[in-house]
Amino acid sequence: MTAYVRPRWDRRRPARQASEGRWEHTYAAIDLGTNNCRLLVARPTRSGFRVIDAFSRIVRLGEGVSGSGCLSVAAMDRTIEALKICADKMRRRAVDRSRCVATDACRRAQNGAEFLERVSIETGLKLETITAEEEAGLALKGCLPLIQPDARHALVFDIGGGSTEVMLTDTRGGASDMTGWVSLPFGVVNLSERYGSDTLSASVYDDMVVEVEEHLAPFCQRHEVLAMVGRGEAQLLGTSGTVTTLTGVHLGLQRYDRAVVDGAFLDFDDIRVMSDRLRRQDCAARAAHPCIGPERADLVVAGCAILEAICRRWPIGRLRVADRGLREGMLLDLMRDANNESRKEKSPGR
Repeated sequence: MTAYVRPRWDRRRPARQASEGRWEHTYAAIDLGTNNCRLLVARPTRSGFRVIDAFSRIVRLGEGVSGSGCLSVAAMDRTIEALKICADKMRRRAVDRSRCVATDACRRAQNGAEFLERVSIETGLKLETITAEEEAGLALKGCLPLIQPDARHALVFDIGGGSTEVMLTDTRGGASDMTGWVSLPFGVVNLSERYGSDTLSASVYDDMVVEVEEHLAPFCQRHEVLAMVGRGEAQLLGTSGTVTTLTGVHLGLQRYDRAVVDGAFLDFDDIRVMSDRLRRQDCAARAAHPCIGPERADLVVAGCAILEAICRRWPIGRLRVADRGLREGMLLDLMRDANNESRKEKSPGR
């Protein structure tokens, strides 16, 4: 489990404003992906929110889906157990505003809807399967505080278990809407299942990189991204277990520390060196690193290949690392909605 460390500046409890209904609630967001089940529980602050509880477990819900087309019984059982923990934490924290979403594994699986019905019966949680476009938009929203305003455009990517979302946004004037996005059918789980997860030869690894890069090409051409990069107008931000894990490895952390990783920068040269070293290692050697561990050891190289494809396609030179994304985007939306409801209730004529 990855600890969520609250930023120091986010711990103040300001005076409440009567028009802001967000103060009356405790919020939760669950992101059920192909590989992970993640929960955040939060209370509002003046500048955003303060996390009061969190949970993260690798459940591998999408294991085998690319071959069978269905979620396996074992994967569903593992995920239900993790979601029961999430539901218990939400009850104990008296959560009264929440959103729980499922992403690529449930989008792809023939039995995805039946699984979510089982989740409702056994845990009481109401999960909804969201589109790739909404997933991308929420991840972008959660990462906005880390986008620097000194470049005209930002490329934000989220490497998941079954897909990778890439978002383009115009940063001028504080704009946060996506001007382009693409969902690539590659994630750390399905690529590892196809190409292998132990020691990989340079040629097999390069095959992975090339395949991902080819799928990026139409998006790049449609939005003239390479021209933006050439003019120095684009910045790159990555949110995923791959980039946070590589950052921990690069920094030599003996224990993962979100406060150090979130907002850090990775140079492309360092990414290439680490990726080459990790693909040469077997799973046991990777698992020995405290920022990788046995649960990510067989998946991290596929993540490196996706990341290298992005770096090759857009040679910006460095990327910023985000340990935030989809859940944070959902929490911000929930608090905004609470404010809007409160204003409507207090508006004249009601």
